[in-house]
Amino acid sequence: MGARAISTVVGEAVVSEAEDVRREFGAELVSARELHGDRAMTQTDLARIIKTSRSTISRIESGTGTIPREIPELLDEVFATEGRFKALHEAIVAKGYPAHSRRRLALEPEAHAILAWSPTVVPGLLQTASYAYELLRNGLPRASEAEIRNKVQQRMSRQELLRRPSPPDMSVVVCESVLRRRVGEPETMRGQLSALLEFADRPTALLQVLPLDAGTHGLMDGSLSILTTPENGMTVYTEGIRSGSIIEEPMQARQLARSYDVLTATALSPVESTCLIRKLLEAP
Repeated sequence: MGARAISTVVGEAVVSEAEDVRREFGAELVSARELHGDRAMTQTDLARIIKTSRSTISRIESGTGTIPREIPELLDEVFATEGRFKALHEAIVAKGYPAHSRRRLALEPEAHAILAWSPTVVPGLLQTASYAYELLRNGLPRASEAEIRNKVQQRMSRQELLRRPSPPDMSVVVCESVLRRRVGEPETMRGQLSALLEFADRPTALLQVLPLDAGTHGLMDGSLSILTTPENGMTVYTEGIRSGSIIEEPMQARQLARSYDVLTATALSPVESTCLIRKLLEAP
């Protein structure tokens, strides 16, 4: 079996796993609603209580609709299910990613500092929905449109941590090729470049571009994320095309962190980086 066939099977397995939990969420909701109180609660009744539409409830129960982030906790409150719906929703989000990504996803909301290097694409925490859609649509060619859109929503939900009142400090270095490689239509790339400039304007953000002529460096094999949390200290996540690893051994983590420091010293300054992005954005 060729490499492309293997990657497709892996991607479809991940999507299927998430869909199984999504269907379980829907079945749990139907059960909770029909067994509520002295008489079954209708979808319309429930929609009115949690201030959403009946069609949203219907899609969730059928396992075909994206679950808005605020709904699981509201359902737990209405049905007194002690966090059951919240836990299922967290499982849906987690299982929407390969197993090697789940540890990183668990750490991200706890991190007070995130360092990221990407030689190939814009890091997931900074992707626009259109950019993410194009990557996922091409990466999972056999997935349904609903499955792709669910995965886009999952990726966008990760970005909530950057909108918190006290977001983590975040430093990002991307290869210049990431900015120059067209993903989707021209407007998709313009939107993505604009989003990067907005990120660079944040007081807790640092964005740098590694120029194409920077030469050889210690992180050429793949992307890197370094997350610092109060309980775990520094955790390093490395990723290739279809595999990744978590590195928590202190010496190895320090070595990779040092390689990241060297990379930032080689990259364009933040001001030079934003100037390059603006130049590409304004190009015809």
